[in-house]
Amino acid sequence: MKVSARSRDRAAGRRSPRLRLVTSADETDAGGGSGSLYEAQVKVYPREVAGRFSRLRLVAAWVLLGLYYANAWLQWNGRQAFLWDLPARKFYILGLVLWPQDFIFLTGLLIIAALSLFFFTALGGRLWCGYACPQTVWTETFLWMERVAEGGRNERMKLDRAPWSMRKLTRKSFKQFLWVTFALWTGFTFVGYFTPIRTLAHEVLTASLGPWETFWILFYGLATYLNAGFLREQVCKYMCPYARFQSAMFDRDTLIITYDEERGEPRGARRRGSDPVALGLGDCTDCTWCVQVCPTGIDIRRGLQQECIACAACIDACDTVMDRMGYAPGLIRYTTQHALEHQSTRVLRPRVILYGVVLVLLAGAWITALALREPVALDVIRDRNALYRLLDDGQVENVYDLKIMNKTESAHRFRIDVRGPGRLEIDPLPAIFQVRGGEVYPAAVRVRRPAYEPAGSESVVFSVEALEDSSLRTTATARFLAPSR
Repeated sequence: MKVSARSRDRAAGRRSPRLRLVTSADETDAGGGSGSLYEAQVKVYPREVAGRFSRLRLVAAWVLLGLYYANAWLQWNGRQAFLWDLPARKFYILGLVLWPQDFIFLTGLLIIAALSLFFFTALGGRLWCGYACPQTVWTETFLWMERVAEGGRNERMKLDRAPWSMRKLTRKSFKQFLWVTFALWTGFTFVGYFTPIRTLAHEVLTASLGPWETFWILFYGLATYLNAGFLREQVCKYMCPYARFQSAMFDRDTLIITYDEERGEPRGARRRGSDPVALGLGDCTDCTWCVQVCPTGIDIRRGLQQECIACAACIDACDTVMDRMGYAPGLIRYTTQHALEHQSTRVLRPRVILYGVVLVLLAGAWITALALREPVALDVIRDRNALYRLLDDGQVENVYDLKIMNKTESAHRFRIDVRGPGRLEIDPLPAIFQVRGGEVYPAAVRVRRPAYEPAGSESVVFSVEALEDSSLRTTATARFLAPSR
């Protein structure tokens, strides 16, 4: 009976490393290759697998795709609920209207998202890649359409090797039809978040699309078609930077998907129901199902690899085989390196606590700032064409351009007042302006006071208040210029 080198090492008391970050370059060097940084692309044919993790991925895909395609059509108070109106410089999120001045909230949200990625990676590894990454979700969708058109794994492999025939042409054409249609629908939906999607649909049906809408629909559709239809795992291996810096967030207590070498080796084929101990074998039957179901085409039994996206398909496949053989599940499972080495795993450790505390503080600050965000803004610009103007009645006058920004969705009448040193008068009086919801209204006003009471320049405060709702108010400070004695 042939015994593997790993088994001989273990028998001799030498402990082989359990988890090692393996890259494609390692395989090239080990195989005596030329040392190329990239290996030649070999098409991966992932095998279908059923199990708890595949069901979880399916649910995640349905939810995420449903949100993406459905939210673009959702209406809110007579307008699109989610819309990034770039020409108007307004961004609608349900009942919230954001302006360019509110971009600090978008910046904060991006920082929170990045920190969340660090936090959950330190805890559970590449959960984002396996269940929520757009590349994963759309690739799974394209694979499903490929299976519908061409059949299961063995049928697809046989079809690709077969010479061209009417049957092959029909199946390939049907697949391309599904891919292109879905990719164009994806591009259309993407543009629908920037141009009202109902207007966009009308323009598509009437062949009146503008050049920019046409470009972005085709561009985003083409990107989806290439990334999910052809590049697939190559995006994860070579284009995505996450795999490169994940090692900085991993430690020996991070939850990862790994093969239990101690239990599985030496691997070998056997009859169902056979006792592996009597045969001198481990639990691994060397069926290679874990390799066949992997969307990136790696062998999880070689250890932790940067190409692994933690989709857990190999766990479902291995558990299925273990169940058929009458063995305990979990030969491939979610675990930690410390657990494999029969050491205790620490969930709460310094980096996790640090990430968690900072994440909670940032999220709390972001929510608080958003809740305290003023629904009205006011910008005051003094007319620079003249420092001031002396009037015949002994008063001095300054002219101001006011920008009243109504961030609510309802129209309001706003009254402008001014206060400061001296007897200030505002013109026109009353200074009341009607401002529509989501509008920036330009209002020109004149402010006067006696020229030398007081003498010289002083600060004045402008205030705007909605007549219908006194809570809609804000202030802005400006400089009032006057002659000195």
